[in-house]
Amino acid sequence: MPIPEAEPAVAALRSRLDSSAAGGMPAHITVLHPFLAPARMTPSVLAAVRLIVAGVPRFFLSLDRVGWFGERVVWLDPQPAEPFRELTNRIAARFPQAPPYEGRFTEVVPHLTVGHDHPVADLRAAGDEVRAHLPIRARVTSLHLMAGCPGHAGSWHTVTDFPLG
Repeated sequence: MPIPEAEPAVAALRSRLDSSAAGGMPAHITVLHPFLAPARMTPSVLAAVRLIVAGVPRFFLSLDRVGWFGERVVWLDPQPAEPFRELTNRIAARFPQAPPYEGRFTEVVPHLTVGHDHPVADLRAAGDEVRAHLPIRARVTSLHLMAGCPGHAGSWHTVTDFPLG
């Protein structure tokens, strides 16, 4: 789910510290990754996702805290997080062949990545820098289906948008 209101605070940091930004991925909170391969995005799949997403009301969020996954990933914590979890759970239940993060984690934590897999001093500095811009308030109105190839500059693009209810 794109969070354009976060771009002024995170764009420069993400361009240096988040490889997906170089690929064209905007500041976002992931609902489900990976999903289905583009060849499997049939009209019935898209219709099912559209119905699921429409069942979740639009909402406001606040990014007001910097979080960490170990010392490898610095991120922003969306509040409320429950609408993201609800969408993740609903879509994953409908498409069990696409478990979140390929089933690697027991709990999916909604987050907006600022940076990852860089020296911890660089990530800490990024966390300190973005903290000065908090809170960031946003209205979430749609989910974007993105397709692209990680590691390929400019490859991420929006396939379609699904409006929330």
